[in-house]
Amino acid sequence: MIRIELDEPTLARTRIAISPLWELTCSLYLLQRNPGEVPWPYTDWARRARRVLAEVPETAPVSLFMVRGSRAPDFLSPIPPSPCPSLEEELEVLRATPRELIEEQIPRYFTGDLPAWLRPFRDDPAGACNRLADGIEAYWSAAIAPYWPAMRAALDEEVLHRARALAADGPDALLADLHERVRWERPVLTLVKPLEQSFSAVDQRLLLIPLIFSRGALTCSSDHPEVVAVSYQARGAAVLADQPAAPPGPSVTGGGTDRLAILVGRGRATVLRGLSRPASTAGLAASLGLAPSTVSEHLAALHSAGVVNRRRAGRRVLYALEPAGLALVSLLAPEQTGTATSA
Repeated sequence: MIRIELDEPTLARTRIAISPLWELTCSLYLLQRNPGEVPWPYTDWARRARRVLAEVPETAPVSLFMVRGSRAPDFLSPIPPSPCPSLEEELEVLRATPRELIEEQIPRYFTGDLPAWLRPFRDDPAGACNRLADGIEAYWSAAIAPYWPAMRAALDEEVLHRARALAADGPDALLADLHERVRWERPVLTLVKPLEQSFSAVDQRLLLIPLIFSRGALTCSSDHPEVVAVSYQARGAAVLADQPAAPPGPSVTGGGTDRLAILVGRGRATVLRGLSRPASTAGLAASLGLAPSTVSEHLAALHSAGVVNRRRAGRRVLYALEPAGLALVSLLAPEQTGTATSA
């Protein structure tokens, strides 16, 4: 059991956030906890994700999430910097992790010899954090980004549902109905799991993070001086079962070689693949887990190259693939042939 005693200021500051990075790390825990076939509705996704890990060498750094123990320093999965950050924004936090923070957190979890996976963060913090962030980007692009639009829609519905409950009935009602393995007996919030831990949250903020990949697993982050974060199983995980068996995304065939990314760069390749139907900059950014500024930059370059077009639809500007862009995606990523359209 993890028992968290919440004082009144902390309880009153209960908030909800979506986190692409927490989703990603939880997806890896899901694969670790199920070495055989992963149960429905994650089965087809898990097969693809395991192919990605086996065939895309750039994803190697994320393996630490599958070999580490049940507890690890929170700097590896930082608190979301906003209620709805992009993956890129969360990785900026990870890349900028101060050495002092790593040196402060590691002794809370390990004494004596450090496990091999953690030593690089002690010896070369900046290099280790950057390598991990690069691996996360590669894994996200191939294993999660194709599913993210449907996942994001389900998470938005979850947040709206919980926010209404919080506004109408307050944090007590929200916490009492959060999950079957989350118990709220004021002032103690209990997460039912094998780990034994108790602590108090005084004058902080309780942040709830719904996760599609949780499958009932509950996690708690308590290292941040101002925030206690608790994840729980979001409703809507069945959206994963409704996705195509091989959804559009970076190629995981041919030894992990992504020919489109080699030609135009990983970021622009991701944006090209995301234009399977016309989309706005904001919509594409949300579906891909990227910052709008980054998507805007890639779209401007692709538009200048003549592979995407843009047109106004009411107040929105929509981007779509030109025939040249469709040809690039179709020829260099054959598994997508017939999925992309141009306006």
